[in-house]
Amino acid sequence: MTLENNFVKKFGDNFSKNVNLSGFSWFNLGGNAEYFYKAKDKDQLIEFLRETKKEKIKTTILGAGSNTLFRDKGVKGVVIKLGKFFSFTKIVDKDILEVGAATLDRKVANFARDNNLKNLEFLSCIPGSIGGAIVMNSGCYDNDISKVLLSVRAININKISEIEIKRDDIKFLYRGTNLPDDIIIISAKFKCSVGKKEEIEKKQLNFIERKKLSQPSQIKTCGSTFKNISKEKKAWMLIKESGCDQFKEGDATISQKHCNFFVNNGNAKSSDIENLIKKVQKKVYQKTGVNLELEIKIVGE
Repeated sequence: MTLENNFVKKFGDNFSKNVNLSGFSWFNLGGNAEYFYKAKDKDQLIEFLRETKKEKIKTTILGAGSNTLFRDKGVKGVVIKLGKFFSFTKIVDKDILEVGAATLDRKVANFARDNNLKNLEFLSCIPGSIGGAIVMNSGCYDNDISKVLLSVRAININKISEIEIKRDDIKFLYRGTNLPDDIIIISAKFKCSVGKKEEIEKKQLNFIERKKLSQPSQIKTCGSTFKNISKEKKAWMLIKESGCDQFKEGDATISQKHCNFFVNNGNAKSSDIENLIKKVQKKVYQKTGVNLELEIKIVGE
């Protein structure tokens, strides 16, 4: 039995071959995944990982695709996406939420608001899902994941075992953590505070309004392309000061509303975005001596 037939027999419609990835990235770009697997539930995911380990197949974990650029030649091995089972939010104590890794950030913010829980309002402005937000230590407006996370449940890909990682065992960085690459986050617990719904809603709407005023929407972008250097040295400032804000490459351009947002105008290729990134990095370094570090992830061949 071929490898594919074996996987199809075991995992049915959850496993596919040659799946185009452009629909899984907010850039709407990218080639095909050699294999694509949507995990039905935790037990099936564990079984699937055992099989990929046995067959020595490379795995790539995909969240909501809000900060991922897939290259034009696609991704070798299998791209794993978590299914509906991993999308949930529930109250486990009066001020503690448990959240599935595939749950969209804004849905968590809304659930907290509807249950009079504060401190998660900022999530309404973070694109993507909770798993990615944790790995990235996502944040905005002086809030980030490190301030609210209690613990993470994950599956270790190498040992194929379920583990819990406490907040104190995670080192949080600006837009990053020291969480290992060989885990798949499946859920997390967050510490909130009990508050008044009207006040929570007011704060949430204030954040959303601030975002609308400063950032583009309804375009094919993966949000902030580069990490900020510091509070005083924002990536967009360096891009503008270096005269890169009008740069373009093929049909890839830079947003005129916020020049740290790179845009697929409709007919760009992934290589156009990547070449635009390199062009900006080079010019900014020449002008300012600063090496801009990517906030988005570039994946594939």
